[in-house]
Amino acid sequence: METLKSGSDTLFILLGAILVLFMHAGFAFLELGTVRRKNQVNALVKILMDFAISTIAYFFIGYTLAYGTQFFSGAESLAAKSGFELVKFFFLLTFAAAVPAIISGGIAERARFEPQLIATFLLVALVYPLFEGIAWNDRFGVQAWITQATGAAFHDFAGSVVVHAVGGWIALPAVLLLGARHGRYGKDGSIHAHPPSNIPFLALGAWILAVGWFGFNVMSAQTLDKINGLVAINSLMAMVGGTIAAWAAGRNDPGFVYNGPLAGLVAVCAGSDIMHPLGALAVGAVAGVLFVKMFTLVQNRWKIDDVLGVWPLHGLCGAWGGIAAGIFGSRALGGLGGVTLGGQLAGTLLGIGIALAGGTLVYGLLKATLGIRLDQESEYLGADLSIHKISATPEHDA
Repeated sequence: METLKSGSDTLFILLGAILVLFMHAGFAFLELGTVRRKNQVNALVKILMDFAISTIAYFFIGYTLAYGTQFFSGAESLAAKSGFELVKFFFLLTFAAAVPAIISGGIAERARFEPQLIATFLLVALVYPLFEGIAWNDRFGVQAWITQATGAAFHDFAGSVVVHAVGGWIALPAVLLLGARHGRYGKDGSIHAHPPSNIPFLALGAWILAVGWFGFNVMSAQTLDKINGLVAINSLMAMVGGTIAAWAAGRNDPGFVYNGPLAGLVAVCAGSDIMHPLGALAVGAVAGVLFVKMFTLVQNRWKIDDVLGVWPLHGLCGAWGGIAAGIFGSRALGGLGGVTLGGQLAGTLLGIGIALAGGTLVYGLLKATLGIRLDQESEYLGADLSIHKISATPEHDA
């Protein structure tokens, strides 16, 4: 029976890993459809290479930092329990690799390729697993302190803060350090739109992400005995709430409509296992409006050129999700309880702090040493030449 259970759990989490791996195709097509045509191939290659570098960084350093597990023993021990620990690594790797995939959308169309790969390695090896270990493995005694101070540990079932807020808040200093794309904002204060190049690809990316998200959330149970249909229905309700709210707030703009379900899904991750479905619907709806309003404010008022709006979508909606778990997860609002608003605030703010510090440090050092931004002259002289050799167009980035 134990062998059967191990095999079933291994298959369960492997299917989750495959679904979340497929989400990276969603990240790629979402970025592909949003950036200008001349930069589409760059976006596709960048997402794939980020995943490859993330695998190396997480296998050798990041997973050990978060969970204390190493993979340097013999194959016999690694195959124990049907290789469950190995497949668990694969599943959690797909989460870790989502962080550079998130960042990629914010820095699109003007970031240098090789320095970004270095950033990916450092972030997945050191910054992301630092908070992952705190939130999901009780590392460094932080959860015990939060429990003592607020009455409950920080709860993030599937990564509203651990993955999405961390990715979005790392992206913010990267976007600021890069500066806007050439021609995006005029010296006279004018704003020049760079509309999405391909709405069907953007929509395809959103659909792939939405479908894969049910592996992201439901399979976060990690074993079959902990699976709960409540997570699936809450994910569905938040997705629907985000879609309708973004449609209404965005006045039928297709870019907003297709980011609406993603905003809702980002926000519901943290409390998807403890909320009532009506609470999940409300959380998703708030996230949909939050994304539309903040994307518009960031781009048009603050003139921050976050191409895909990853800070509003992942950074802010992820933070909202962490806090919302403490509100709608409470028994007073139909949730299962076991959370406090204070604990959720503490954990969310800690994740934001680590992300901001890590992103500023990594991208600041790279900017001061190697440089992180393309310029037109060096592009023509051969920077990122391998990308342009396989591109169908000779146009340069930025």
